[in-house]
Amino acid sequence: MPIFDHTEHKPTLRLRKATRADTALIARMHSLSWAAAYRGILPDDFLDKEAPIERAAHWEKRMAELDAGEGIALIAELGAVPVGFVCLANPDASGSVLVDNLHALPGYRGTGAGSAMLDAAKAWARERGASRLHLSVLEDNRPAIGFYESRGWRFAVREDDRMGGVDLFSLVYTYELE
Repeated sequence: MPIFDHTEHKPTLRLRKATRADTALIARMHSLSWAAAYRGILPDDFLDKEAPIERAAHWEKRMAELDAGEGIALIAELGAVPVGFVCLANPDASGSVLVDNLHALPGYRGTGAGSAMLDAAKAWARERGASRLHLSVLEDNRPAIGFYESRGWRFAVREDDRMGGVDLFSLVYTYELE
């Protein structure tokens, strides 16, 4: 009879509401996610040097907006380790919630964090009477497109975009709530 229990214990995935104290954490997760997902799409110099600074400034402003009631950010944690985040804007005039950002850190993709964040987004949108969600994804970010399409999101429109000094295209995807 074994002395030790060799049963593998998986850490629990949970979502928690982000606070202003999480601003630097969210900015860092955002820039790390961009560096992994957009390598080869955007210039390395932008991803490695400019994006972290730009994301820090962006999230200082965005967290103030969220504190003022313009939406919510949730942080996904696996055990005690932050592994991703999602930011949602209040429903617009058409009843659609913008999934402003959804990022899982490199190395934690495939853990269920992305799906859990989408499920939380749907629940949050329903609680606010929304009829759909929408988001924008870079056209060249094929893994993200596959992720959303495999979860029932539908392509809506292709739009001109510009990031890191590069002209490119974003695709808008929508998800109809039941």
